[in-house]
Amino acid sequence: MIETQDPKGMSREKRLKSALLFTKAQLKNETDTLANLANISAVINMYMDDINWVGFYLMRSGELILGPFQGKPACNRIEIGSGVCGTSVKEGKTQLVDDVLSLDNHIACDSASRSELVVPIYRNGEIFGVLDIDSPSLARFTELEKQYMEELVALLQESL
Repeated sequence: MIETQDPKGMSREKRLKSALLFTKAQLKNETDTLANLANISAVINMYMDDINWVGFYLMRSGELILGPFQGKPACNRIEIGSGVCGTSVKEGKTQLVDDVLSLDNHIACDSASRSELVVPIYRNGEIFGVLDIDSPSLARFTELEKQYMEELVALLQESL
């Protein structure tokens, strides 16, 4: 079992650093991808404030399929190019969206979500899936979260 710290009272950056450290420990101690994705989504949910959904969508047969997550039930399948997750895959880059309602192709799995951060995950140069994080607040995610979540995904990619 990996020891966790109580995130109450931590600065936003300290929370993100703790999530990154926990992820490193998780990936060092476990080789099963499903177990890692499940625990990493729980870690992000624990250490990142003001979010209402965090999880993974995995590439299967040309579309994104729901993987381990924390939050309300979500969309099971997302087409490439649809919504923030599908756009991240299509463009091959992180998407940081301040107001998801401003997007024509937004997929509203949870009507409370207002901003979103999605980081693509690669294995052997091919898309493996995405890390998706939603918040009920407008412009919740900054370059700080983007940087730390891209670092976290880089660690995950090394383990795949």
